[in-house]
Amino acid sequence: MIDTHTHLYLEDFDDDRDEAVKRALASGVTKLLLPAVDSQSVERLRQMVDRNPGVCYAMAGLHPTSVTIDYERELALVERQLQQPETDYIAVGEIGLDLYWDKTYLAQQLIVLERQLLLANQYGLPVVLHLRSAKEPKNDGDDAYELFFKLWESLPTSQRPTGVMHCYSGSVSQALRAVQCGFCIGVGGVVTYKNALLQQVVAAVPLECIVVETDSPYLAPVPHRGRRNESSYIPDIVQKIAEIKAIPAETVAWQTTQTALNIFKNLH
Repeated sequence: MIDTHTHLYLEDFDDDRDEAVKRALASGVTKLLLPAVDSQSVERLRQMVDRNPGVCYAMAGLHPTSVTIDYERELALVERQLQQPETDYIAVGEIGLDLYWDKTYLAQQLIVLERQLLLANQYGLPVVLHLRSAKEPKNDGDDAYELFFKLWESLPTSQRPTGVMHCYSGSVSQALRAVQCGFCIGVGGVVTYKNALLQQVVAAVPLECIVVETDSPYLAPVPHRGRRNESSYIPDIVQKIAEIKAIPAETVAWQTTQTALNIFKNLH
C-alpha cells in the first residue's frame, strides 16, 4: 500500500519518526509521499527522503495557507527545486485554495495556484490539490472546488495537469466531475467517521479513481480518532473503503496502489 499524503517530517513525529516509518512498513505501507508546505518545510522534508530512500518521496509546492503578499519568493524556491538537473520530486503539491478561515489572500492564492499548475505541466508532474471551501459558503465564490474547476478549465487543454484531490471534502457531483477531468480522489481517515459525506463519494466514484492517504499527523481514522495519525493506519482506511464497496480489502489495497503508481510516475 502507498500513503499518498503524509507530513511525517513535522515536529509531531520528532520523538518517534524512525519508529513511525518502521510501523508503516510493518503494516504493509511501503511508500510514503511527502507534500511540501512552504520554504520552512523543505529541509525537514529533504532529510526524511535522504534517510529513507525508496520509501519516502518528496513533492515541491506552496500550500495555499502559506500564500501571502510576498508569494514570489516562495514560488521561486518551488521553481528552483523543479529545475534541478537530477530532481527527484514526484509531484507539485500540496497546492490549491483554502477559504475556510480567511479569504484575505484569495486573489494571490489563485495566482499562485495557476502558476504552479503551469509548472506541473512544464515539468510533466502530477499535482496534489488542497481545496477547502469557506466554513459557511454563501455562493460559488466561497466554494474552493468550483473556483478550481473554473481556473483549471480556463487553461489551454494541453496545459491542464491532473493528479489527486487530496483530503476530498466536496460533493458527490463535484467528485464525479473531478474524475471526468482526469483527477483521482484522495481518501483518508474521514471516510471512517460516522455519517461522513466522503462515504457517499467513495460509493459513487470508481475504485480505480481512488488513492489512500493519511494526511498524518491529522485526521486519524476510527478507532484512532482524536489521536495523532500515522501511515500505519492506512489499513483501517482500506478496510472502510472495502466495506463501502462490498469488495475484499486486498482488492482495494492492490487497486489503490496501482492507481498511485500510475499517477506518480517517478516512484521507483
